[in-house]
Order: sequence, then C-alpha cells, then structure tokens
Amino acid sequence: MQADPQKYEATLYRMESHLLASGSLGREVTIDMYLPPAMDKPGLVSLLLINDGQDLSSMPFRKMLDELAETGRIRPLCCIGIHAGPDRTHEYGTAGIPDYMGRGVRARDYSQFVMRELLPFIRRRTASHHFRDKSICGFSLGGLSALDIAWCHAHEFRHIGVFSGSLWWRSRSLEDDYLEDRDRIIHDRIRSGGAFPWLKFYFEAGMLDETADRNGNGVIDSVDDTRDLITILQAKGYRSGRDIRYRELSDGRHDVATWARCFPDFLGWAFAPGA
Repeated sequence: MQADPQKYEATLYRMESHLLASGSLGREVTIDMYLPPAMDKPGLVSLLLINDGQDLSSMPFRKMLDELAETGRIRPLCCIGIHAGPDRTHEYGTAGIPDYMGRGVRARDYSQFVMRELLPFIRRRTASHHFRDKSICGFSLGGLSALDIAWCHAHEFRHIGVFSGSLWWRSRSLEDDYLEDRDRIIHDRIRSGGAFPWLKFYFEAGMLDETADRNGNGVIDSVDDTRDLITILQAKGYRSGRDIRYRELSDGRHDVATWARCFPDFLGWAFAPGA
C-alpha cells in the first residue's frame, strides 16, 4: 500500500496554510507556506514561489524538502505553494497578451497579485523583509506564468523553473497563417526584450508530454518549444550549464509524478549551499 503523503511527519520543515483575500483577483487564494528552521535569520533564506501549489502535497513536497535539507543539498529555502483558482486558464498565461482563444485574459491581474499582494503578505507573515534571493516556478500553464512573471519583473527574481511549460501559447491558431517565429507569445516576448544576466533558467520536458507535432519534424511540440526557447536565450548570451539547465526525459509525461522526479534536481541546482 502506498503511503499517504499527507501523513508524513516532517522533521525540519513546517507547513502553514492561509487564505489570502486578493483585490487583484477578486477571490481568496489558498497559500501553503513551507518554512525552514532558519526563518528567524534575515537575509539567509531564499524564497521560492510555486504556481499550481495544490499539486505539491502529492509529491510529497515536505518530505522532499526535509531530505534535501538533511543531506545538505539545499540552503535555507522558504517555499510558497500558490493554489490555482477555478479561473486558472485565464489567470495563468502572459500578462497583457491573451492567446488566440482569449485565454490568459487575467494574467496581468495574477501578476499584480503576486507582486503587490503575495510578496508583502509573505514578508509580514515571516517577519522577513529581506530574502537572500527570490525565484519562481510552475507546472504546465503555471510554468508559462512563472516564466512570464519573472521575465517581466526580472529585477525581483533569480531562478525560474518551468516544468512541461505551455510554451506553445500562441496569438494565432494553426489555421490562421500561424508562424512559429512570430506567433508563440513567450518566445516573441523574450526575443524582443532585454537581457538580465542574473537570471537562471531550469526547463523540464518529457517526450511523452503530448503527441502533437504541428511542424511534422518528428519532435513533439512541447519539446520543440522548449528547445527553441533555449536557443533564443542562448542568443542573448545565456549559457547552458551556467545559466540554463535542461532535463529532457524520454519517459516523461505531463503529470505530477514526472515533475516530482525532477523537482529535487531543480532545487539542488538552484539552491545549492554556496551557490
């Protein structure tokens, strides 16, 4: 019988859940805070925001954090799981640019929630007015959202984690003179933007994420889109190994189990002691 992840007795990390009333979103947002023992040491703790935080309990996330901390693979890290709401396909996306079906129309509201409401709440709740650094990550459409928020607020963030990211997000349908170099929204946003040397990028894509292959090159779209975005970042001066880490899993699927396999690698890469 598989153990219930909710019954894991954490030995280092403690967890708090809160309901945060958001004016930007017009709803209450469930927030899970995973707090390390060193929260009382200002400036020592890093902060990680996680979209689709409702998925963390099934990894199970507290056990993962405990094991990484106990083996010395991560420095003190405060993690915030942000539960998605019922309007997820409109709150996640690219701020100010909905996709061709009008999805993501509230992505700017969600970004404002993160920057103007969530971060101040975290500082008040933890009494930590200064974190060592701040990072953000997410899964699927939550990964696209995390990448967009970090890119548009690069002065606030350091690491970005994108797991099976919905990087296909496009401004035109495939039947409407679609062009990859023009119509993939996040690719165009990053290509036409500046460069922020301090940003570090972690991407995961699975060869079994989907079956779609819009250009018929024998590579599924999720992998193609991830590889293409990495190429754009490299053209801006970001280097694989130093600034970009990419995990492409031959048996990776679009599910929590796959993301849970890679999450310790992301945490150990981004938050290694001394890094």
